[in-house]
Amino acid sequence: MQAGGWGLLAGSALLLGAALGYGLRVPQKVIALVMAFGAGVLLSAVSFELVGEAYEQGGFGPAAVGTLAGAVAYTAGNVWLARRGARHRKRSGHHATQAQPSEQQHGGSGLALALGALLDGVPESAVIGVSLLDGGTVSAVTVAAVFISNIPEGLSSSAGMKKAGRGKGYVFGVWGAIAGASALSAVLGYTVVGGFSPAVVAAVTAVAAGAILAMIADTMIPEAFEDAHLAIGLVTVSGFLVSFALSHT
Repeated sequence: MQAGGWGLLAGSALLLGAALGYGLRVPQKVIALVMAFGAGVLLSAVSFELVGEAYEQGGFGPAAVGTLAGAVAYTAGNVWLARRGARHRKRSGHHATQAQPSEQQHGGSGLALALGALLDGVPESAVIGVSLLDGGTVSAVTVAAVFISNIPEGLSSSAGMKKAGRGKGYVFGVWGAIAGASALSAVLGYTVVGGFSPAVVAAVTAVAAGAILAMIADTMIPEAFEDAHLAIGLVTVSGFLVSFALSHT
């Protein structure tokens, strides 16, 4: 129940971001800056909470192999979805060349967008459940990092969905479903992975870390750089330091 509750809390930030992106005209530069901050927060969490933890539990081998496997799996899934219309799923549609396609422009792209959101959200939520295995308390830094990063993801993507002509029911249905999947992923991360050896737990943690790192590089940073390239470095480092401070308090 704790794992599911924390996963749902982190996933609910997607709905919050979607509501802001769909209902308000948020300046593109603000979206980019928030995305950069969220990327920095996630980078810190992956470094110190996930890869670091995997290394301490299983050593360099499982940590390295798991991280590479997660990146490969995410990239393969991302390539498959990109060919089906979900390449710019985190884009707000501000630039015509990087806008999300409508269903008329690319049949099946709506489903691909939903699957893409699932691909982005599952690894983040699974590690929330896995973090409960270490002492029975959730990693507040991991939850905070996922929550903070989910807001700009939902905000930018829902704005792009709206510009592509997708209705309110579709937009909030997708993000509501992903929030539910986040809760389920956290539960599975705790219940399924909990029965494995420390080396396997370390490898699974590292797989999630690799997938998240690939997601940051493939989707979050490009969206942030598009409209805030002069400030993205400073804002990303700020997010990194905030998450680092939280992990050492």
